[in-house]
Amino acid sequence: MIYADNAATTKLDREAFEVMQLYLMEEYGNPSQPYSFSRTSKRALKDSRKTIAECIGALPEEIYFTSGGTESDNWAIKGFFESERRMIITTSIEHHAILNACSTIGKMGMKVKYLPVDSKGTVEIQTLSEAITDDTALVSIMLANNEIGTIEPIAELSEIVHSKGAFFHTDAVQAVGHIPVDVKVLGVDMLSASGHKFNGPRGVGFLYIKKGTPIAALIDGGVQENMLRAGTENVASIVAMAFALHKNCLRMNEIENKLLNLEGLFLEVLNSNAIEYIRNGAEKRIPGNINISIKDASGEMLLHRLDLKGICVSTGSACDSVNTQVSHVINAIEVPADYANGTIRISFGKYNTDEEAVAVAQAIVNILQK
Repeated sequence: MIYADNAATTKLDREAFEVMQLYLMEEYGNPSQPYSFSRTSKRALKDSRKTIAECIGALPEEIYFTSGGTESDNWAIKGFFESERRMIITTSIEHHAILNACSTIGKMGMKVKYLPVDSKGTVEIQTLSEAITDDTALVSIMLANNEIGTIEPIAELSEIVHSKGAFFHTDAVQAVGHIPVDVKVLGVDMLSASGHKFNGPRGVGFLYIKKGTPIAALIDGGVQENMLRAGTENVASIVAMAFALHKNCLRMNEIENKLLNLEGLFLEVLNSNAIEYIRNGAEKRIPGNINISIKDASGEMLLHRLDLKGICVSTGSACDSVNTQVSHVINAIEVPADYANGTIRISFGKYNTDEEAVAVAQAIVNILQK
């Protein structure tokens, strides 16, 4: 089996798994309890918070643990409050965790404005400048797109937002652990991340909330996470997430070079066989993300034929696999109709090999040329 869908989820780092086991089988105390058995768990939470904060240039007290990217996104949108301003701005290519959360608050009386993007999936500075008003409370624009990999100019966009007195959130689920992320450089007030996207476990993530950002709890209950996110902390997964993130950050340049090499090998096979395709996304994109639209092909057919060959890729949006029509992202960047239906996403990760990259491409060629 060749797994080439790392934008959907990644293989758990083995060392992270080994670290995780200690807090499942031995040090399983509830960190909220006052007795000595819980001290190790409590210390592990503190250390993990510090590790994650250092990886993204934040303060430890600005890191709040969640169940993953979807919860973090929902919390940022639904938990944010501003008494006077009544508008939220986002884009037409966000993950559905943002789009559906915005739809919900729209039904509750908030105004929601959706920005268009250019043909590469980039939000233009002028587009945001013209859209933002004195009534804008929050702007949410993803750091890197989950389908086409485009990296947005967040630092420039957040500067515009703050000049209007509004707050800025970014969904960085596809970026954290893969490209350098510094919340101070980006100028964001909130940032979402998910452990399973950078070789950590599923079911755990975090939301960075800059000090002074007005936000309420999304989940009520106990006093965990500074009384803002109730529920007994998933210590084992949090520790493994922090370990995996730190490890990926230390090896980031090495992994990036490897992934860019895999991209080159893959595309060389397509090009040498005269496959007619469009590569979607901007030049500045997440390493390893290859979203292509092949002329007069069926992305769904390719996905299933590749699956029969033991190769895992994605078509449309991996988080919307029930829906087989052209994704909202491909529609937003206006891929020509004779290419759009032939869209697939190959996303390589740190465990993929040169041989696998060539094999995936050759399998696509063989299917198309039959």
